[in-house]
Amino acid sequence: IGMILMKNTTGKKIWIVKNTYKKTQAIVSALEALCLEAGFVFDEENPEIIISVGGDGTLLAALHYYETQLETVRFIGVHTGHLGFYADFQEHELEQVVEAIQNEKPDEAFKYQLLKVQIHFTDGRIKTHLALNESVIKRASKTLVADVKISDFLFEKFRGDGLSVSTPTGSTAYNKSIGGAVMHPRVHAFQVTEVASLNNLVYRTLGAPMIIAEKDAVTIELENADDYLLTVDQLEYFYDQIASVTYSLDGGVISFVNGGHTGFWHRVKNSFIGEVK
Repeated sequence: IGMILMKNTTGKKIWIVKNTYKKTQAIVSALEALCLEAGFVFDEENPEIIISVGGDGTLLAALHYYETQLETVRFIGVHTGHLGFYADFQEHELEQVVEAIQNEKPDEAFKYQLLKVQIHFTDGRIKTHLALNESVIKRASKTLVADVKISDFLFEKFRGDGLSVSTPTGSTAYNKSIGGAVMHPRVHAFQVTEVASLNNLVYRTLGAPMIIAEKDAVTIELENADDYLLTVDQLEYFYDQIASVTYSLDGGVISFVNGGHTGFWHRVKNSFIGEVK
């Protein structure tokens, strides 16, 4: 993550996270000047507002960098390329970004639920990650074989390339590319989608995406193997000695500044359909 080092002034505490493209640097330079003029304090350690300049990947990186401070920090995005799902402002709207920060009220922030990813190891250890988009479990070179439990109910024995678990806001990302449903963020649920499942006379899975109620958790109980790959948004983790992975929609929330917010279905249309002739 590229960080901008600035002097302190007065006002709201902000920090700018950016991608590494040359075009972005020019945008950030102009944004810095506007923020200084507005009297914002540049504080990397304890910001109130994170401004993400780039694409959705930049914002996801910012989320994971500050994921221990999500109860006190809010995000606002400036996209520098194609319209992102988490960036409300375009590069020519920097004055509106500053205005939105000046006028924002923490209790009016847009909040999106985060997926909690709990890894249970064979030695009893537990490790927890948070995902804004999705988490995928697969093996490096072999077929994934796993028992899939919905809460305590054994639903199926899955065989295939892997399983993807996504939030509603992440439903338009990898989930959509593997045939998952697009879900509005106001639907408090999460989704399990198969990645190339094996379905024949011997093996049988549901073969369709599952929308899981907020009250339930999904546990994927794994065979003993040392080549599991777990993705959490754009991050990759290679673990061995995993006994199971449990997914639930109680990972807290990420908050976005309420200013210039683009409606979800507008984002979907702009990203995938364009103008209707």
